[in-house]
Amino acid sequence: MTDTMTEVAVVAFAESPRVRRNDSTTNGVEMLVPIFRQLFDTTGLTKDDVGFWCSGSSDYLAGRAFSFVTAVDAIGAFPPTSESHVEMDGAWALYEAWVKLLMGEAEIALVYGFGKSSAGLLRRVLALQLDPYVQAPLWPDSVSIAALQARLGIEAGLWSEKEMAAIAIQRRGLPESVEDLLEQPFVADPLRKHDCAPITDGAAAIVLATGARARELCERPAWITGFEHRTDSQHFGLRDLTTAASATAAARAAIGGNVDVAELHAPFTHQEILLRNALGLGDAVRISPSGGALDGNPMFAAGLARIGWAAAEIHAGRAGRALGHATSGPALQQNLVCVMEGR
Repeated sequence: MTDTMTEVAVVAFAESPRVRRNDSTTNGVEMLVPIFRQLFDTTGLTKDDVGFWCSGSSDYLAGRAFSFVTAVDAIGAFPPTSESHVEMDGAWALYEAWVKLLMGEAEIALVYGFGKSSAGLLRRVLALQLDPYVQAPLWPDSVSIAALQARLGIEAGLWSEKEMAAIAIQRRGLPESVEDLLEQPFVADPLRKHDCAPITDGAAAIVLATGARARELCERPAWITGFEHRTDSQHFGLRDLTTAASATAAARAAIGGNVDVAELHAPFTHQEILLRNALGLGDAVRISPSGGALDGNPMFAAGLARIGWAAAEIHAGRAGRALGHATSGPALQQNLVCVMEGR
């Protein structure tokens, strides 16, 4: 990043409890208000200080049209403010806000993502994002598609069920041994329950700020030095499911050096192994100290949370450079990489 460019940093992050079921409505307001308050208490900001708001969610998941508009109740409908929305994980909303700040249209942005996966049949909802002509009529759900990917990797010798179980123990803090987990029944061969992220309700929010404002608001800002996203074909037969070409391409464009820690949005155990290889992360890199998506995977918030947790490692002084990753679509179809550093 040159001196002539606007510097943008993550200065605060907050996340709601990741729970199996939340009593809130599907517009997310009840989940968002407490974490907005946490951000304002942390930074000393008020709603009037935020120059741009951007959210990520899904009306289809919420089961109601324009649910993202009703979520604006968490912001306040008056006075009018600059607000936008993406029908994606909040990580993509963060990208939009980052561009907005780079363009000089605001100094402070608040980005949030929310989802209530318990409101409906999540696997059925996700099946409807598939190609409507070839794939969707077969109703392959998200877990079955991931199982296909996992089986291909096992047969190619890229990972094993033992390695997958070991990741589950590490990320989810399970008391069982690898041998105990491998005795459990399959959910979708070769995936067992511990291999799959739990259905989770939740929300996450991040405050971005530019230059001097970032230094005022945070003792150790997480300066964004690379931010890229790429996509692969949605057709499974047109890509190698044992790799993630879009993740590799995004990483090459964004990383530009070593990182100390990486928060990976891997909803299935084998995908952590796949992403480590695709992103070129060595053994010295600490992976998902927060527990990652396997410890809680709120739809449309989990990717934003990965960036938030990566930034938190910099805020706390535990990392000099950190990587936050987000994915969307079946079998890691779309991938976003955000690289941050402390100075």
